[in-house]
Amino acid sequence: MDFEKLKQVIVDTINCEEEKVTPEASLTDDLEADSLDAVELNMALEDAFGVSIPDEELAAMKTVGNIMAYLEAHAE
Repeated sequence: MDFEKLKQVIVDTINCEEEKVTPEASLTDDLEADSLDAVELNMALEDAFGVSIPDEELAAMKTVGNIMAYLEAHAE
């Protein structure tokens, strides 16, 4: 899993500060993502990593590390 690529997708999609994107960072609390950001991030992740993320799975992902673990488990 390329954390730098994931970080760049997150920064570009939800327009947050790059230094705030860490595996422990909460998407809502630390990166201030809202529900629209979550939908846009889902589409960006699917495009960048070639995975399909069901909405209920995305809703369960609270941190950057959760996303990373999902991508590692489901990457093509």
